[in-house]
Amino acid sequence: MRPLTSQQISGTWATLLLPINDDDSIDFRPLSNDIDYLLTTGVDGIYSHGTAGEFYSLAEDEFDQINILLAEKCERSGLPFQIGASHMSAQTSLERVRRAAQSKPGAIQVILPDWFPVSMAEAMAFLERVAAAASPIGLVIYNPPHAKRRLHPDDYKQLAEALPALVGMKVAGEPQWYAELHRCAPGLSMFVPGHQLATGVRLGATGSYSNVACLNPVAAKLWNNQMSTNYDAALALEGKIQDFLNECIVPFRDQGGHSNQALDKLMAAIGGWSAAGTRLRWPYRGIDESEALRLRGILRERLPEFVS
Repeated sequence: MRPLTSQQISGTWATLLLPINDDDSIDFRPLSNDIDYLLTTGVDGIYSHGTAGEFYSLAEDEFDQINILLAEKCERSGLPFQIGASHMSAQTSLERVRRAAQSKPGAIQVILPDWFPVSMAEAMAFLERVAAAASPIGLVIYNPPHAKRRLHPDDYKQLAEALPALVGMKVAGEPQWYAELHRCAPGLSMFVPGHQLATGVRLGATGSYSNVACLNPVAAKLWNNQMSTNYDAALALEGKIQDFLNECIVPFRDQGGHSNQALDKLMAAIGGWSAAGTRLRWPYRGIDESEALRLRGILRERLPEFVS
């Protein structure tokens, strides 16, 4: 697949979720089936090894095996794909980038080194070497709210000016922050959380690596399409999506102590399309699948658009 430009990185992208066996190994058969299904949903692309893909838990041979599987299927179907090559260690991330580039994804996603906050000079040094290893494939910076070094709009402006290989960013923030970020780095693809996509599009966002696609990838893409045909209706649906998440999903994190990746797997189980299940790799705790059955009925009442 040819490298994607920043203008080509847009829309609703779906994540891979890891089916985890009782012995903590990855079950590759349902993973393969999930990729096959996502290829039929109309999403704009698939990406691997985000937080929901539990990238931090992967052995290097598992990382490579997933990349090969995803690349083969997406190349055959013509659907764009991205590979996350993130790791808390800069050295491990660099080696992942080198190997990921061999699969010829449209872009490669990275986080900044994460054991100790990097300075701006250190972030630049890291990204310069990673970009050279990825070339000619562009980089997408994944800078989640819990990152040790949170990048600000002026930081993205500085990085974009210094690094032509930087094509996109995956960020989370408030509406005013998105507007400022778009003003500072208009040449980068700005991806916002799925449940903020309608608001984000109005402020310059080009798409989402979508948690809403975890719930129902077909419905998430149709909602994305609606933003260009009936924006007011799409914005109203965003409110309903956020209400459902805040009332039914977020409490598992805020009161139950579960991780964001547990929430993403729960949403896929509620949607019923994925065979990944809700189990996470040790030591993280997944949410009991009985909760998915309970919440599916609530989803049907609150968001019938997201029930297949």
